Amino acid sequence: MLVRYALLLVLTAGLFPVAAQPLEATRLGTYATGLFDEGAAEIVAFDAATQRLFFVNAAEAQVVVLDASDPADLTLAFTLDVTPYGASANSVAVAKGIVAVAVEAAPKTDPGVVAFFDVSGAFLGTVGVGALPDAVAFSPDGSTVVVANEGEPNDDYTVDPEGSISLIDLSSGVAGAAVTTVGFADFNVGGTRTLDPQIRIFGPGASVAQDLEPEFAAVSPDGTTAYVSIQENNALAVVDLATGAVDLLPLGYKNHALAGNALDPSNRDDDIAISTWPVYGMYQPDGIAAYSIGGATYVFTANEGDARDYDGYSEETRIKDLAADPVAIPDAAFLQDDARLGRLTTTTTMGDSDGDGDVESFFAFGARSLSIHAADGVRVWDSGDDIERQIALLISKEVLPEDAFNATNDENDTFDNRSDDKGPEPEGVVVGEVDGRTFAFVGLERVSAVILYDVSDPLAPTYAGLLINRNFGVDVQLPDGSINPAAGDLGPEGLAFISAAESPTGQALLVTSNEISGTVTVWGLGSGGTDRAGAPASDALLALAPARPNPGRTPRLAFTLDAPAEVDVVIVDALGREVGRRTQAFPAGLSTVDAPTAGLASGVYHARVTARVGDVWETQTSRFTLVR
Repeated sequence: MLVRYALLLVLTAGLFPVAAQPLEATRLGTYATGLFDEGAAEIVAFDAATQRLFFVNAAEAQVVVLDASDPADLTLAFTLDVTPYGASANSVAVAKGIVAVAVEAAPKTDPGVVAFFDVSGAFLGTVGVGALPDAVAFSPDGSTVVVANEGEPNDDYTVDPEGSISLIDLSSGVAGAAVTTVGFADFNVGGTRTLDPQIRIFGPGASVAQDLEPEFAAVSPDGTTAYVSIQENNALAVVDLATGAVDLLPLGYKNHALAGNALDPSNRDDDIAISTWPVYGMYQPDGIAAYSIGGATYVFTANEGDARDYDGYSEETRIKDLAADPVAIPDAAFLQDDARLGRLTTTTTMGDSDGDGDVESFFAFGARSLSIHAADGVRVWDSGDDIERQIALLISKEVLPEDAFNATNDENDTFDNRSDDKGPEPEGVVVGEVDGRTFAFVGLERVSAVILYDVSDPLAPTYAGLLINRNFGVDVQLPDGSINPAAGDLGPEGLAFISAAESPTGQALLVTSNEISGTVTVWGLGSGGTDRAGAPASDALLALAPARPNPGRTPRLAFTLDAPAEVDVVIVDALGREVGRRTQAFPAGLSTVDAPTAGLASGVYHARVTARVGDVWETQTSRFTLVR
């Protein structure tokens, strides 16, 4: 079996029905920052007018802007430095020629700002919002920006600001922006609103307003309603954008004892063991999307799960470390074995319903699933245990290696490593139409893949495949600590869907930004669209590392080939002129070559590397600065 899985679209029969016409997908291009495990590629957004991608590089407190007019040749356009406005960027969104960037303060418990730029990078102004703005989303007409202000405590848990949702009115432009920040004080004890008791409030000494931590935001297609995930509290906020009124809805618990809701809860059983167990999963979504299907609005949630784990307070423990009620859980000794439920991460804040010091129920973080909700927040569908089962089935068919099952994302050889802690970890979700059908794309943070569901019928979705650009057979880091380019994409944190109508190629696109590998990758979806040379998008051949040293006198290029290939290395100057070239045959595996820069003056260049095997070819580009 091949160990490189770049450009792989996996489709197979599974527990859920398979789409009648599985979605085709091809990786078109990747931009690499060269940074490993530093959050160098997080949330990503696209602007159709300029054909640019904007992604958050938290490691360098900036938003990186790429020219995506040719998805096979993603090139740096410029960067937006946010340090004049705060400590770090957390999120970015683009609409109607305006870029909104969520910027946290130093310390993060102070109020943050949203910094506004035009799509050419000109600074337009800032608007003050709540503590730790973690996500931004525009209304479809661009007139309103919704900001999820997470309001996390400091590490000592001695300062705990209130979580909130800011609504920024841009109808008079950025210069005339008006902001309304909606808090949750009305839900405090003695307030005018009653909080549903299923919503978790558990921080030490925290009021309801302090404890609620908004995570991610989406706006309904008609622009009237915002939906905000409140992850740690296992809740969903529904905001009327006209009035600012907020409703808080509990998301409930998944019963993993029921058929169709199974999970693998142990990383110590040395096996893929997806079974039903007497444990309840808190849905706790991170990413959220709102989309209209058949004239009705549906809300999609990626049910990742998250715990509070700070120096001053942590709710985490293992199920084996809980005292179990001998009447409610008579088989506790069996269940709390490490090879069963014992290793599963749980909370100390729930399960003791009678307050006697032992628990009557076990709870887990996250639901390992995609959920679909009606506009009123009622869950109408959940993928159950399908994500883990689809990956297990692909492994059984030898399409994926065994190491792919519940692997972690910052190293390889980690089979079953995350079974005790949220499994594949659905992180984000986007929804879009491809060739007349509607698909949900769900980023799996730990496995480092994107699972697809055809949601044209939101009450009966069908499994539509898996996109994965990860090599499980190499060390993910090079000796100098940078990312190994042969490792592929690790840790998809952000997703962006680009419709065929707005795509630079005429083909619908999916963009993933990957925080561990520091890469941004573009996938072509469905039929239609060609690459720049007019040829159909090719199969995977090539993984190119950033040129090193950079800046440098003699840059070297390292690349990995999936098969022996003829390789063209073309050097292009800042005006797009070819100024150097070499062509050579290379074997499969890792190779290095000096960039053909003889006689060139100091300046900025691009190395365009093309690998060819017969009629199949792939091009990737690395930008470098030559110093003479």
